Amino acid sequence: MMKPPARIAITGAAGQISYSLLFRIASGDMLGQDQPVILHLLEIPPAMKGLDGVVMELNDCAFPLLNSIVTGSDSREIFGDVDYAILVGAKPRGLGMERKDLLLQNADIFSDQGKALNESAKRNARVLVVGNPANTNALIASANALDLDVSQFTAMTRLDHNRAIHKLATKVGASSAMIQKLIIWGNHSATQYPDITHAQVDGQPAKNLVDEGWLKSVFVPGVQQRGVAIQESRGASSAASAASAAIDHMRTWIKGTDARDWTSMAISSDGSYGIDTGLISSFPVVCKNGQYTTVEGLEVDSVTKQGILNSVVELKEERDAVRHLL
Repeated sequence: MMKPPARIAITGAAGQISYSLLFRIASGDMLGQDQPVILHLLEIPPAMKGLDGVVMELNDCAFPLLNSIVTGSDSREIFGDVDYAILVGAKPRGLGMERKDLLLQNADIFSDQGKALNESAKRNARVLVVGNPANTNALIASANALDLDVSQFTAMTRLDHNRAIHKLATKVGASSAMIQKLIIWGNHSATQYPDITHAQVDGQPAKNLVDEGWLKSVFVPGVQQRGVAIQESRGASSAASAASAAIDHMRTWIKGTDARDWTSMAISSDGSYGIDTGLISSFPVVCKNGQYTTVEGLEVDSVTKQGILNSVVELKEERDAVRHLL
């Protein structure tokens, strides 16, 4: 017997990230080859014609797992009874735009979507915020979903995690599959801190395979600035890689982490590692049975502590800028 279909909402559904995301969800990459899906696609009215074309393409693929598609521009209708929501739609950051300006322009969007999720989504819905500034947008959405638990809201630092894995793997001549226990701390921004202190390469300590100079001058800034480098090269923000990371994030959350590994997720802080309670910050987490828990008790050296602190300062500034919506 086939499972009942899962309802998945995607906002900004006619955009570039969603265009790379929807077909993979419909083919079973996120929830598995035994899970039918119903897609709930949200767009602003001017983009509905473009969304119609995306729906035509999805239908023309004849995905066996794609039960049906719901479209619209009313978030309360689109979020009705959804099991999962991936909040992609947000005003993009243009070259030269200040992060604080982007935050203020997107704050109202995520406030409204939090309220809509509270009214319409299933009580155990899982929410991933992709639209930037993702951490604080997740904070805004969760604060406006009063009847949903804050643990149901996460932001995506899996893209940074994946970028860091590839950079380390390339440096040491390994495959990405051989890298484990890497960590992204803090904000999904240039202040994030990629940490290989506990990382392993095929079971060997990664820190023994690279030098401090490379870590400081190449690895950390390379991961922090990767999004800018992509935007400067292609003239647009990351799309396919962001979609792939969103798939990875949700699949890991639902299916679980490998017993020998963890992942990075931006979640509501419980005060661990000196990160202010309530901030949406990236932590190392393990996932099991659809739940996540922070990896506790890791030793954090002075360099990493300073990196975390720098990102926490930015997260607090963002929180304070939108406090009227919290």
